[in-house]
Amino acid sequence: EHPNVTQEYKPPEAVTATGLAPQHARPPSQSGAFMLASSSSLQAVALRRLLHAAAQPPRLTKFTLHAPKYVEVEFADGSVFNLSAEFLRIHSPAVNSKIRSIDGQKVIFGRRHVGIMSAEPVGNYGIKIIFDDLHKTGIYTWEYFYHLGTTKFTLMRNYIKILRKYGLSREPRRRG
Repeated sequence: EHPNVTQEYKPPEAVTATGLAPQHARPPSQSGAFMLASSSSLQAVALRRLLHAAAQPPRLTKFTLHAPKYVEVEFADGSVFNLSAEFLRIHSPAVNSKIRSIDGQKVIFGRRHVGIMSAEPVGNYGIKIIFDDLHKTGIYTWEYFYHLGTTKFTLMRNYIKILRKYGLSREPRRRG
């Protein structure tokens, strides 16, 4: 049984959800000749930065572990997501996360009651979560947390459909 522990981690201010420092626009040049000579290249750079920024998820502002049940992640755009231990475990970014392959499709099952034992910051870009089934190799980046949060219901619905398709369950197997 896990103690009811809340562990909070706030990433450094300059870290975005992707783990990269935000790009700050430079003030325009005071030289008119420079502006005329390079206006098209400046526009191209500005457009690339705008498109890159639009594609980036917001910066993570807070990570809270509510062991053993779930984590709460907050982002600069005001989004707050509660992600259950089971949900995080079945969507582990680890290459080998005790996956069963059925018809070429990777399926993790029987993890309804999995718990989170701890979480450790990894650099300025993510968290390593240690589960009570001893899975601990996946690194959840800030960007991946945002993806999981924004697509949580679709991902879970698809997971349940796959389990039903193959006659599997979210419940752990009984040892007997």
